[in-house]
Amino acid sequence: MIMHSWKDIPNNSDFSIYNIPFGVFSISGGSPRLASAIGDEIIDLKGVAATGIFDSLDINSRIWDADTLNPFISLGKSVTNKVRTLLQEHMCDPSSPLKGSNCFHPMSDVSMHMPVFVGDYTDFYSSIEHATNVGIMFRDPANALMPNWKHLPVGYHGRASSIVVSGTNITRPNGQTKPNDGPPIYGPSQRMDFELEMAFIIGKESNLGDQISTKQADDYIFGMVLFNDWSARDIQKWEYVPLGPFLGKSFGSTASPWIVTMEALSPFAVEGPIQDPEVLPYLTYSGLKNYDINLTVSLTPKDGQANVISTSNFKYMYWNMNQQLAHHTVNGCNVKVGDFMASGTISGKTPESYGSMLEIAWSGQKPITLKDGSQRKFINNYDTVTINGWCEKNSIRVGFGEVSGTILPAK
Repeated sequence: MIMHSWKDIPNNSDFSIYNIPFGVFSISGGSPRLASAIGDEIIDLKGVAATGIFDSLDINSRIWDADTLNPFISLGKSVTNKVRTLLQEHMCDPSSPLKGSNCFHPMSDVSMHMPVFVGDYTDFYSSIEHATNVGIMFRDPANALMPNWKHLPVGYHGRASSIVVSGTNITRPNGQTKPNDGPPIYGPSQRMDFELEMAFIIGKESNLGDQISTKQADDYIFGMVLFNDWSARDIQKWEYVPLGPFLGKSFGSTASPWIVTMEALSPFAVEGPIQDPEVLPYLTYSGLKNYDINLTVSLTPKDGQANVISTSNFKYMYWNMNQQLAHHTVNGCNVKVGDFMASGTISGKTPESYGSMLEIAWSGQKPITLKDGSQRKFINNYDTVTINGWCEKNSIRVGFGEVSGTILPAK
């Protein structure tokens, strides 16, 4: 359905009338509270509620003053979807009480916060191109994928406490690394990396012992954010056998501040890759469960220009979100509102679409040259990495804004 808003929205805005994401903002050091976004402005949902347009939903007024979206999301999709559609309807209605109200603030005047309290965080490993590249580099090129990779969505439980909102600086981690010759040494990571990822947010709790099927998963996935799962590759390489990632990952991950709902993304659903061999019955699914989301990564040196170093797409993912959630809960593991489920590095088939410096510079063997003439094998101190993501189809654009972070020297 074509919608026309009385709001002046730039044509290339991520936050069109078709989006209406949810986030948490504050003004001039005030208390955080809930918001949506349209064009270059945030929408103060507490102010919107005061106009009465949400009265029919009987939402407790304290919801709008919460410093995370968890209580709002817990209302369920029957309510949160109605909030979104009411905002769309009123911003297309010239007689709406929102027109002329003080519910809108320039994005440049506000601070954005972590949109949810993250109780638990799981990182998957669901790009076959990325897994293959890593396997070629570190194992056997003829058998790059581990034997289980095409049979289940591989993942690990990460550290929720170190997930931060876009714009937060990340300190280069210290840890043990192992030179090619000699014993382990301690010091700052020399192989700092980004990982181009997206994450979905759990919107409904399950009970311990229950499974969520691929069909039921739609009810449990509230929306998505952009995600940079920073990695210290040298620390990771030395520590990960036999139990997997630990300190090489847990020092920081960065999330974008706006959660884009699955309802806003539904027009951009596409077929996923053919899965061969055939998956087990609990991982089968029907419908379009991959999403055509354009992704770019830029690296900006201190006081320098931005360099686009990756152009990829979320549609490449071998394992989709419904399968990830079904596998995550097949053993009866329960999920809670606000849990983060990250995709793993998103890489395509060509070097231009690789989603990490590990792949782009091929473990340091193929350095890239930036606009200022400097070269990168991995991420230097004071480099800023920015990820952008958006969908576009039939002149309709729905985007995520950006997720950005700067690497500071180790302490």
